[in-house]
Amino acid sequence: LLFISCDKKEPLSKVVQRGLDISARQSIYLAGELENQMEILPRTYANNELKTAGYKSWISGFFPGVLWYLYENDSLTEIRKYAELYTARVEKAKTMTNTHDLGFMLYCSFGNGYRLTSNPHYLEVLKTGAESLSTRFNEKVGVIKSWNSNGKWQYPVIIDNMMNLEMLSFVAKETNQEHFMDIANTHARTTLLHHFRPDNSCYHVISYDTITGKPHAKQTHQGYSDSSVWARGQAWALYGYTMMYRETQNEKYLQQAINIAKFILHHPNLPEDKIPYWDFDAPNIPDEPRDASAGAIIASALLELGQYVNDDKLSKEYQSVAAQQLRTLSSDEYLAAPQTNGGFILKHSVGNKPRNSEVDVPLTYADYYYVEALLRYKKLLQ
Repeated sequence: LLFISCDKKEPLSKVVQRGLDISARQSIYLAGELENQMEILPRTYANNELKTAGYKSWISGFFPGVLWYLYENDSLTEIRKYAELYTARVEKAKTMTNTHDLGFMLYCSFGNGYRLTSNPHYLEVLKTGAESLSTRFNEKVGVIKSWNSNGKWQYPVIIDNMMNLEMLSFVAKETNQEHFMDIANTHARTTLLHHFRPDNSCYHVISYDTITGKPHAKQTHQGYSDSSVWARGQAWALYGYTMMYRETQNEKYLQQAINIAKFILHHPNLPEDKIPYWDFDAPNIPDEPRDASAGAIIASALLELGQYVNDDKLSKEYQSVAAQQLRTLSSDEYLAAPQTNGGFILKHSVGNKPRNSEVDVPLTYADYYYVEALLRYKKLLQ
């Protein structure tokens, strides 16, 4: 009897299906709550109050994206209706030129919508958005400007900006406008050169001198310190370079994704359940908040990266860690019960702890990458 396995863990297929079922119930509930509030999108839920945002917020595209992923999963007419409704609420963002977040805002919403419906209007919105985003690119510096200049930073670029390159790549391929791909590639190469430390962890903010084109500051905005390892920043980096390898087949991007994954997965402060603390160097570990959003982004990225590496051992490691992350995020500790948590799917994410903003709350981007990871794992199982 000692040799008989006592492992009675829920099969991954059931974990994934349960996660998707609860995600659908929660999202339909949340969509109904705001259905009649024009131009309003969900942001978070704190102190028993639903917090919302308009199309100008960087998070505006995530909830429509969740709905599109759930429609992809089971083709429910009700979910498609809501996906179209909330996607339309983001459209005005397409002409914004004062933000780098148009990829988050438009690709998660209109990009997924176009992929699933081939609606030509959605592609037109993405084309306009790509043109708007491109206005923030500086050839001399070689990157897309993230935030506007201030007294602290001349030309600030954050690691999050890697995520907005997917929209440029997509539009380049759909419209044969190669300059969008050139911008994405240049940004990725410049970021690879300057954003990473020797151990392959990354800074949050790099500010460039606009005359020399070289960095003049390497700092943080949302991490514990300039030299610390902000968890979601590492997640953005891992996802961003995995995606850029998919789009370009550039082996340098693949190797960087592997390097980042190695740093994250072998960090001594990564908990056994694989959901990171908000910063790997936060001073009060283990009494620091976890960040479910970082865990979800990492899980989704690892599932994709595992399909690109030519090393079976690495591929299995990535899939195993992602599976553990999905198990943890799908547990009662993180996965909300239906019609609780304000209608959001996951609990325990961290937005910006140094400024005490959105700490230990649900966040739309955590939900988005959780559902994306569930779908990716479901496809692997199939």
